[in-house]
Amino acid sequence: MKAITLFSSAGIGDLALKKHGIEILVANEIVESRVALHRQNFPETEMIQGDIWTMQEKIVAKTLERLQSDELDFVFATPPCQGMSKNGQGKLLRGIRDGLKPKLDERNQLIIPTLKIIKKLNPRTVFFENVPEMIFTMILDEGGQPVNIIDYIERELGNEYVGKPEFVQFADYGIPQRRSRLITIYSREKKLKRYFSQSKSFIPEKTHSSEPNKKLKSWVTVRDAIGNLPPLDGKNKKLATSDIPFHRVSVLDPKKYIWISNTPPEKGAFDNQCINPKCGYQGNLTHGSSKDHDGINRANGHTPLYCEKCGEILPRPYTVEKDGSKRIMAGYTSAYKRMSWSLPAPTLTTNLSYPSSDHKVHPEQNRVLSLYEAFLIHTLNEFNYEWRFKDDGQVPDTVIAEVIGESIPPKGIYLIIEHLLNVFYNHEIKLPSEYQLSLLDYSG
Repeated sequence: MKAITLFSSAGIGDLALKKHGIEILVANEIVESRVALHRQNFPETEMIQGDIWTMQEKIVAKTLERLQSDELDFVFATPPCQGMSKNGQGKLLRGIRDGLKPKLDERNQLIIPTLKIIKKLNPRTVFFENVPEMIFTMILDEGGQPVNIIDYIERELGNEYVGKPEFVQFADYGIPQRRSRLITIYSREKKLKRYFSQSKSFIPEKTHSSEPNKKLKSWVTVRDAIGNLPPLDGKNKKLATSDIPFHRVSVLDPKKYIWISNTPPEKGAFDNQCINPKCGYQGNLTHGSSKDHDGINRANGHTPLYCEKCGEILPRPYTVEKDGSKRIMAGYTSAYKRMSWSLPAPTLTTNLSYPSSDHKVHPEQNRVLSLYEAFLIHTLNEFNYEWRFKDDGQVPDTVIAEVIGESIPPKGIYLIIEHLLNVFYNHEIKLPSEYQLSLLDYSG
């Protein structure tokens, strides 16, 4: 089978296609470092670097050239998600009703050249991957009319294709990461269309659950994934690395080390209590958050930084003002917070190497995750991938973390593609259970 990938980044999602023996003819990516990594790992693919708006004709021409007389089986597209918002639909329509010029995130409009490419290549199956908020996102079509992005996709594909967007929690498929995505698949292939008419879904039945039973296994936890690795410590340079490639972490700033080293399991540093040996008071007000008038969670501004009993500074995240005074750090309550051993990891983001990011502190050691641990949690260890540039240049750790955070676990894509191939090749498969998660019920 043959495929092209759009918004390909460094090719982490492409690994799933490659492992199934699907030939990736053409890929498109704009960021130079991602392009370099993709070329290193997919030398047989024609990588077209540049903005999809200006490169769409070249993408089509090169794909047709490499296809010769064959049909294209897959288009795999992962448009940028930063512009997606649950509030996008309501805000856009309110603005139009009030006579205001709608302010749109231009990244959401990238679906337009994507659909133009798809319509010209007429693939058997189209596979979009994005954040759940995509289902609420509005764009302006080429006529300047507001339209829901999913409605736009269906309109442009036409009646020949069937499918729908589906909410997927990847932890439900044995992946040690709670990563929720919107998988939107449409197909014009007869066998897949016939299957969809019966099952109303292109997603395989889940295999794991937070509440296991006779049919479903337990979620794969952080302990299952990384619990047997050599310990590291963010205080001592000699202990911040190991003999395992990429099993290393940066040494923490001394004050951050104090915050983290005093953080109990499954807790956050904002809730740390007094460490003054003469006091040790454990009843200081803990951190919290409340929703502001826009419905956004904001950290409470009255969380104490100094012990309410002895007055000593607490080991809580703080910033220093121009006058030298200290105040509790503003931010999300999940910052400087430990992961849980007994759950899949929270979503790995581009900031996975920063303790101030969401739930990114190791469950018990005083550090963030190593890159090697991120590989295991992201299932990259099940695929062949080289973290080097073609000229043997070293890939910065920050770029590796960003690439992981931009992608989804390749095993998740692999399992979905496997399901589609089983249908196509008439392998015995199990129809999804009658219960289908309604996207209308999804609240994030």
